[in-house]
Amino acid sequence: MRPSKRSCFARKKHFGEKLLLTDDARATLRAMADGDGRYLLNLVEELSSLKIVKPLDPAGLVSAVQRRAPLYDKSREEHYNLISALHKSIRGSDPDAALYWLARMLAGGEQPLYIARRLVRASIEDIGLADPQAVVQALAAKDVFDFLGSPEGELALAQCVLYLASAPKSNAVYVAHGAAKRAASEHGSLMPPAHILNAPTKLMKNLGYGKGYEYDHETEEGFSGQNYFPEAMERQSFYVPKETGFEREIAKRLDYWAKLRTKRSGPA
Repeated sequence: MRPSKRSCFARKKHFGEKLLLTDDARATLRAMADGDGRYLLNLVEELSSLKIVKPLDPAGLVSAVQRRAPLYDKSREEHYNLISALHKSIRGSDPDAALYWLARMLAGGEQPLYIARRLVRASIEDIGLADPQAVVQALAAKDVFDFLGSPEGELALAQCVLYLASAPKSNAVYVAHGAAKRAASEHGSLMPPAHILNAPTKLMKNLGYGKGYEYDHETEEGFSGQNYFPEAMERQSFYVPKETGFEREIAKRLDYWAKLRTKRSGPA
């Protein structure tokens, strides 16, 4: 992770200066960083910019840091509370709240890559096909941060947060995936119907593999309406697009194909 020019300049400016901390406060400072070198340097930089006239004890250190850089425990409850607040603000279509929680996490020294991973997850879990560009934006934000580093790259995360929070929402893909997994588990290892199996050998052809298969591109309207579920399993409907964003268009297509399928299969 590449430090910014401003950050490097500030650290050079204070290089060689001794922090006005008691021995106990120094131990507290190391404990606060919890092995995160970037976070430790940020804390040191903040302390160096304060007008401290006498060594701070642990209580004074905590008070000073709380005023300038909110304490943030990345390994315990607050870590999960804030990422949950960010995700749910995005899901709730509140760009301002989402941006606030992003700022809180970055100020606390959270790893930007961790935030980027959650943004990618939100883009497919809570937006999905309502806006297929959402996941593209989330992955692009990750790449931009990798390229620019901090703090310039944080602007890409902010842009992504605003895009996701203001995008149309749908969990239809998430729900459909869960339903399909349950069906796969319940029905076991059923074979595909014979007409969609390849028949590379004479024996397979004799067994009826591929017999009756219709090549959709050669049919009227480019849609055969054939059955692609196992023969021992009734047709299922897992994916139900919502009337939001791009999924409105998907719903129209599925409805059109369903009508063609019914027409070609004849009366039930």
